[in-house]
Amino acid sequence: MNRWLTEAVPRGRVAAFRTLIYLFVAADLVIFTPWVRTRVSVPGDLYRPLLIGRLLPLPTPTETLVTVIFWALLLLALLAATGRAPRLLGWAVCALYLEWMIIAMSYGKVDHDRFGLLVALAVLPTAGRARHGDTTRTEAGGWALRVTQIAVICTYFLAAFAKLRFGGLDWLTGSVLARAIIRRGTDLADLIAQVPHLLIVAQFGIVAFELLSPVVFLLPPRWRLAMVGFFYSFHAVTIATITISFAPHLAAMTSFLPLERVRPLVWARRLIGRSPSEAATTDAPEPRQTDVERVPADQDPVVAGAERSLDDQAPVVGRPAGP
Repeated sequence: MNRWLTEAVPRGRVAAFRTLIYLFVAADLVIFTPWVRTRVSVPGDLYRPLLIGRLLPLPTPTETLVTVIFWALLLLALLAATGRAPRLLGWAVCALYLEWMIIAMSYGKVDHDRFGLLVALAVLPTAGRARHGDTTRTEAGGWALRVTQIAVICTYFLAAFAKLRFGGLDWLTGSVLARAIIRRGTDLADLIAQVPHLLIVAQFGIVAFELLSPVVFLLPPRWRLAMVGFFYSFHAVTIATITISFAPHLAAMTSFLPLERVRPLVWARRLIGRSPSEAATTDAPEPRQTDVERVPADQDPVVAGAERSLDDQAPVVGRPAGP
């Protein structure tokens, strides 16, 4: 079990995953959860902190507190994405983002798509230093990625468990997807809803897929990547039909991917590093035989010179061989 949990991975994969996660945290603040800053306008009596917020305990959000967390977290996440001071910056980002999520989820609604991302932020500081493109393998980085993978799969499996626990079999045969389509469905969803019994079949398929998601750990690497690709396709359909993105979960799920092969900065340097003359030389097509100007033999200086040389070496008829 310990060998599986600490399976070594290239440090370049850890570095790429770290950069992606911290950049997503920065994007999350300004794209996906900027509404958290509006919580300060809600009366403090409506603040019902999560269990962790009651245990610590954490203060009731104020405009000053939320503003400081926002700007500090944005700056530190961008710095952490560079890979510098991975432990110091990593723990700081983890603590601030946890508080950001406690504020967001303490007003009556808790999103389960943040679980994998929060686990990733908690374990990345333990992975140590890692550089992009480094092929050296690390067990500490492998453990961080494996724990994140487990959190991602637990999100699926426990979601199915919650559906059956609170909704029972009625969740499978009810109108869950129909209500979702009515509330936030797209034109594509409207077309799908017109097919008889398709939504019921989809609800059975969703629960089956979530319950069977742990199988991904039993598959060989190639089939594991194929199953992760299916996970992403499932969320693509979800976005296209009921506009639910699960973006934090999708970011955490990149822990399954060989991210060390993705080198956008290297590709950009290679593209920019090519001078215009090199690009023209490389991209210019080779001349075809029909494009070469043909010169008559009697006008070709090379051919004419060769003929004169042969005439000088040829013996003269009728001249005596000796003196």
